[in-house]
Amino acid sequence: MVIPIDRIHHRHQSLSVRALPFPVHRYYSIMSASAIRSRLFQLISVNPSGHHDPTIREAFASSLREYTDADGSDPNDILYAIGSSVFGVTVDSSSANKPAPSDTSSNSKKKDEEKDLPIVSFDYMKEFITQVFLSYGVSPTRAQVCADVLIEADKRGIDSHGLGRLKPIYCDRMDKGILYPDQPIDIVAECDACALVDGNLGLGLYIGPHCMQMAIDKAKKFGVGFVAVKNSTVSKRQHAHYGIAGYYATMATDQGCIGLTGTNARPSIAPTYGVDPMLGTNPITFGIPSSDPFPFVIDCATSVNQRGKLEKYARDGMDTPRGAVIDHMGVERTDTEGILRDMELGKCALTPLGGAGDAMGGYKGYGWAAAVELLCTALQSGPFGEDICGIDRDTGKPKAMPLGHFFLAIDVEKLCPVDTFKKNAGDLLKALRESKKDPTGPGRIWTAGEPEDDARKERFAQGGMRVTVPLQKNMIALRDVRPGLKEKYEKLPFE
Repeated sequence: MVIPIDRIHHRHQSLSVRALPFPVHRYYSIMSASAIRSRLFQLISVNPSGHHDPTIREAFASSLREYTDADGSDPNDILYAIGSSVFGVTVDSSSANKPAPSDTSSNSKKKDEEKDLPIVSFDYMKEFITQVFLSYGVSPTRAQVCADVLIEADKRGIDSHGLGRLKPIYCDRMDKGILYPDQPIDIVAECDACALVDGNLGLGLYIGPHCMQMAIDKAKKFGVGFVAVKNSTVSKRQHAHYGIAGYYATMATDQGCIGLTGTNARPSIAPTYGVDPMLGTNPITFGIPSSDPFPFVIDCATSVNQRGKLEKYARDGMDTPRGAVIDHMGVERTDTEGILRDMELGKCALTPLGGAGDAMGGYKGYGWAAAVELLCTALQSGPFGEDICGIDRDTGKPKAMPLGHFFLAIDVEKLCPVDTFKKNAGDLLKALRESKKDPTGPGRIWTAGEPEDDARKERFAQGGMRVTVPLQKNMIALRDVRPGLKEKYEKLPFE
């Protein structure tokens, strides 16, 4: 019996060990490491009690050995841990075909180059960003708020959502007329504890703070405040449209509240067992006050990776880790350049947290992404999927993407003293950080919000942020073309 190649590579074909007419290790021998890996996860998913079956345990062991011998196998793959802890199978991963070692000299050179980058103070940068928004007609108060949201990302070390978004995301889209600089914020519906707001395709950088503060004010009066937003600003790249979501969660913690926010984005994530990009990377973000010097703020997307991370892999000449991207054939892709090309064509999709399929709980990330999408569209009667892809399919030109957000605040004082709450939260977080460390790890356990606090301390100690060459070019370009900026900034700090 001959098994067609297309059946061998199809990731969702049911796999029953007893149905195979030859040993599993021979079945896999003609497959790539990526395909073998996919089949191992399929073996796990369709045989949930397989670790009790000697036949399946042997099949897993044989396949894992085949994976180890295949070109491109990863000696640190989680499959080895699953084999040891679940199936009682120990395979020496040291013989796996490790990726080519990184060029330490080039890495060292890169670090040296970073050290040579100019450092510019945050005050200077915030003022520059403010002046840029003013040049587009954004009102002074709103311009300062927008600048504060962007520069806060750089202060926290989240460079993907800071100054680097100013020109390509906000300015360029205002130049194209698909983002409006100073739109009114209209209240569509309101009661004591909640509201629905229309941002009229204005800047999410001021819509977000306005609506989070509205939620906080309601919480202070009624214990809980919830604000849903429709027609907020949009971006080409995931959720850069209202800045870092953690900014809004921190607004709540700074005022003694628990904060929650989320936003949808252009479709990028495929549903579990699907291959079409249907959901945005849809972050869901919590902020919880604590007695620590920083609040607990967890701000992350509901996908394994984001497009910005893939772009970084491309710049660094790296493959994309397996499990982060799936294409229309159900293949977990690793070829970064090809992935980025096919994502533009809708032929690739990001996988939800947990990865493709359900072997590692991908349905959980899918569920969270869908929950955020629902809270950003159902109350707002907002568009989703293809309608917010950002491209006019008839003309190929960019178009507005009316997205939704939501903001929730809970006033702690209505339930217990804030200091008591902070101490309780701080005690738990301290216990987590002081728990036993992994002897093979970095020797430290972080809690959410701590890495950003570390970055803030480091950057303030050095006097500001390092400005990369691309950012320098963007600043020069804006200075040279925006009205009034040439006079204010005849010479930038790095010129």
